[in-house]
This record gives sequence, C-alpha cells and structure tokens, in this order.
Amino acid sequence: MTDPLFENVTLIGIGLIGSSLARVIRAKGLARHVTIATRSAPTLEAARALDLGHAYTLSNAEAVADADLVIVSVPVGASEAVAREIGPHLKRGAIVTDVGSTKASVVRQMQPHIPETAHFIAGHPIAGTEQSGPESGFAELFEGRWCILTPTPGTDADAIARLKAFWEACGSTVEEMDPEHHDLVLAIVSHLPHIIAYNIVGTADDLETVTKSEVIKYSASGFRDFTRLAASDPVMWRDVCLHNRDAILEMLARFSEDLASLQRAVRWGDGDKLFDLFTRTRGIRRSIVEAGQDTDVPNFGRNVLKQDAKAGSS
Repeated sequence: MTDPLFENVTLIGIGLIGSSLARVIRAKGLARHVTIATRSAPTLEAARALDLGHAYTLSNAEAVADADLVIVSVPVGASEAVAREIGPHLKRGAIVTDVGSTKASVVRQMQPHIPETAHFIAGHPIAGTEQSGPESGFAELFEGRWCILTPTPGTDADAIARLKAFWEACGSTVEEMDPEHHDLVLAIVSHLPHIIAYNIVGTADDLETVTKSEVIKYSASGFRDFTRLAASDPVMWRDVCLHNRDAILEMLARFSEDLASLQRAVRWGDGDKLFDLFTRTRGIRRSIVEAGQDTDVPNFGRNVLKQDAKAGSS
C-alpha cells in the first residue's frame, strides 16, 4: 500500500460532494484520518451511521485543528462564515480548498480570512447529480470528470501540486483557470441550463390550460430531462445565482437575443435558419460524447438500465 497523500483531511459539509470525497478517500487510501464537520446534528449522525470518517464534530474550528487538507463543501453563500470560523485554527502549511460552482465570489469571501501560514486554493470539481445528502455520495463520482483549480497569484506552487495530485487520485482531470474566466465558462455550460430548466418546469406548473397530472403523464424525454436539472438543491442554486450574478446576466442576455432570433425564424417559417441551427447544435452534442463527457447509448442509457434491473431481479 502506498503512503497516503495527506495525514489528516477535514471535510466541512457532507452532502453529495463531501460524502463522495469521504468514500473515495477511504477506497483509495488518500488519507490516514478523516474528520467530518457539519452544522446539522442529524446530518452528522447520518454520516457517522454510514461510517464516512474517523471523527465527527459540529465545530468547524475543532475539525481543522490538525488538518493538512481542508475541503469546504457548503453552499457558496456560506463560504465566508466558514472561512472566518476556521482561519484562526489552521495549522501552518494547511491547504484549504472548496468545491463551489462559483469562484470569484468564493475567493473574495474566503481568502481574507485564511492566514498567510496556510494555503487557500479555490476549486470546483465539475461532477454531481440532482441528489443531495450524505446517503447520495459514491466513490466514483469524480472518475473521468474535470476539476478546475483557480489559485490566485503568489499561491505556493507545491501546495497547488499536492492538491492537483489529490484530485487526480480521485479520478479527475485537473485544469487551472482564472476565477473570473471560470465563472463565465460555468455560467454558460452549467448555470444557464439549470436556470432555464427551473423556468421551464415552473412555466409548465403555472399553465392553467394544462393540468399538473397531464404534465406528469405525458412528459416526453425533453421535459423529463429538464425536471432532472430542476430537481437540484435549491439552496445551492439560489447561492450560485446570487454569487455569479454578472456572468449569469451576461449569458442570459445572449440567450435572450438568440431566443428572439429563433422566435422570428419560427414565426416567419424560415426553415433554412431552423435547419442550420439544429444541425450546428447537433454537432455540439457529438463533440461532448466524443470528449467522453456523456454516453451515446440510445435514450441516455435508460433502456439499458431497465434491462439490467430486470436481469438483476430475475
């Protein structure tokens, strides 16, 4: 067995990401000791029942006292409060990172409270599901996914290298990026799709001419897949919208302009324009599959999963 990358790792927040980290750390021996901290006593007990760590506490300050690596997995709006709590208790050389979907805001919130004797490196593993809570995690969550680190100028190179090695050991491909550029990229590939999904599902729910039972009964794959996005943690997505406001508003403006153009094409029966758009966007889908970021199994693999389930129950 190889030596672990870190002696002591502290996980603050034990939802989908935190619990998945706990599982992969144990499965791959990435740390000798894992401390889990969360503000919710029932959640902490759930983590204990799942045997996700070695020590459990409701105190963030207590949790980080001997940590070599601290990973903060909380809604981005809570980042500053956590940094304020843990800053005075971090030991010399500790690495502090996060997993939030916005980075410029997190850097502004957390960095002022991390002492110069420790290393703060904001991060974002681009992995997740619509599920939340410690029960939803699994060790393979980060396999084949990207993890973006957004270190600020002057960050210790060795600390960056150690954190990069950790995420690579979790199965991710790591890339470094400027925090503001990260937020612009994620606004279009993640934040905007979720906002649109929430809005479309909300529109369907508000329609007076279509009953809720009809929406559910006749859901085609398009609407059904929108509901998966719209089922994501509302606290997390509220904070994403508030803390990546400028980039999201810019992408919403671009989307609104393109939607108006599409509306005109439909209104005036411009079949060539519609065909060109649909052909171009179909190419994007193929590129995503070729990049290994999704599967080309028909129907997103649903039929295969059903067959596997039947085989498993027979």
